[in-house]
Amino acid sequence: MPALVLLGAQWGDEGKGKATDLLGGSVDYVVRYQGGNNAGHTVVVGDQKYALHLLPSGILSPGCTPVIGNGVVVDPSVLLSELSGLNERGVDTSKLLLSGNAHIITPYNVTVDKVTERFLGKRKIGTTGRGIGPTYADKINRVGIRVQDLYDESILTQKVEAALDVKNQVLTKLYNRRAIAVEQVVEELLAYADKLAPYVSDTVLVLNQALEDDKVVLFEGGQGTLLDIDHGTYPFVTSSNPTAGGACTGAGVGPTKISRVIGILKAYTTRVGAGPFPTELFDEDGEALRRIGGERGVTTGRDRRCGWFDAVIARYATRVNGLTDFFLTKLDVLTGWEQIPVCVAYEIDGKRVEELPYSQTDFHHAKPVYEMLPGWNEDISKAKTFGDLPKNAQAYVKALEEMSGAPISAIGVGPGRNETIEINSFI
Repeated sequence: MPALVLLGAQWGDEGKGKATDLLGGSVDYVVRYQGGNNAGHTVVVGDQKYALHLLPSGILSPGCTPVIGNGVVVDPSVLLSELSGLNERGVDTSKLLLSGNAHIITPYNVTVDKVTERFLGKRKIGTTGRGIGPTYADKINRVGIRVQDLYDESILTQKVEAALDVKNQVLTKLYNRRAIAVEQVVEELLAYADKLAPYVSDTVLVLNQALEDDKVVLFEGGQGTLLDIDHGTYPFVTSSNPTAGGACTGAGVGPTKISRVIGILKAYTTRVGAGPFPTELFDEDGEALRRIGGERGVTTGRDRRCGWFDAVIARYATRVNGLTDFFLTKLDVLTGWEQIPVCVAYEIDGKRVEELPYSQTDFHHAKPVYEMLPGWNEDISKAKTFGDLPKNAQAYVKALEEMSGAPISAIGVGPGRNETIEINSFI
């Protein structure tokens, strides 16, 4: 049975929660493999809307086991608060599995994140200030705190001491902040141990055994391809690998076990935070996309920057992820435009470029080259098949498919769980 990866093919916020939820009833496990509570998914079930920040979307699907993999960084207070909120709404969260090798976001990671971003001023990256980057930095520097460390006070204390040896020097001497006490951090972290204990597991073993037993496992990425630390618009990126390769390291499964890679594409383009964005709109069209699409970050609450569809980055996402399918979301938002521009290439220093430039400088100077496609005015939210769509909407989807380099197998025509056209089954 298949192991599937589902990820964002733009700068995040493409509607991965809706796509994961659609598949949730058909899979046995849904796994978050990277990122932290800097990523958010909105899932609409009936008249209920759920905002998930750290938990896999599969937690809303009865019978599905949600997993937080080793590649995720976890803020215990956020996780427990999110679980509590779902429990109060009648959602069963008892099946959640949390990797003992996932790294913990500590209070000092959050502090360092916030003071560093303020210190950068105009050069700031646009982080969420939730300690994600500093936690991944600690992981790479081998001074990170893992979930399993909460169950050995001696090891936990040694690791916190090692981390604060350097961080307190930076906080006090560079940023003029008060030093953080080791004992205070240890006490706060130990208070989470008993509450998290029911969920802690060897998730690598569980997932590999599940695949050997012909279970269907869906790996869910946070953020998006263009925010990948290696393959995104560096340095305006996240601190992990949302691309397909991140699923292998972030969940502990081999690449030969992955059978399908599904990219989520919004019918236009958005991003949150700083960084280049060739198709960004600063006019009434951009404001209309933001308003109609409800483009406000699930986790950050920040307005998203909006622009027309960019086929150049879609082709790039297909390449670096090895995408087998696309799920196109929010097609309904484009209803009402007489013509819809689509970026088919860039102009850089007077030359037409059809592939994403690897140079940061070139990408900053890229100007979109647009092709105009006819729009439609018909309400498409009730469409159940591709043939139900207006002819111009069908033509728009087919054009995006041809430009992006992989088949569009599902189309979102509204925010609800049932407002989706399935063209080809993902499983």
